[in-house]
Amino acid sequence: MRRKQNEITDPKIIEEILSGAEVCRLAMIENHRPYIVPMNYGYKNRKIYFHSSGLGKKIDLLKADNKVCFEIELFSQITKRENPCDWSTKYRSVIGYGTIEFITGSREKREGLDIIMAHYGKTDKNIYPDTLIEKVMILKLKIEEITGKQSGDWD
Repeated sequence: MRRKQNEITDPKIIEEILSGAEVCRLAMIENHRPYIVPMNYGYKNRKIYFHSSGLGKKIDLLKADNKVCFEIELFSQITKRENPCDWSTKYRSVIGYGTIEFITGSREKREGLDIIMAHYGKTDKNIYPDTLIEKVMILKLKIEEITGKQSGDWD
């Protein structure tokens, strides 16, 4: 990292970003070009869970190559000043790499959906119709590498 003073090395802050944000941007490769999609997610134990249709470009790309990059930001705010060169951004974010696993068992799909729902605050018993479970694709991203970065006053 070029600006070491902006690096987040505290694992608790990285966990806070992973647990507190609402959108994960998932990047894949398509014909030697990056392809990125914003997704809702759930996070637990160094794994990120996504729900998706079982069809489409994202699924096709992941079946061809399950290695991904991801980005999550917890906070971002532009600080405006009179002089445009003095503008700045206050933020905390993580970027990481990992592999996607396709979850196919109905029990594991329900567990993945529960993790996603809990991430957004719904922790009571969730009931998922069998027809939904059959159709939904649950993706589990196993984090292999992650770095955090921040800018602005965080004291």
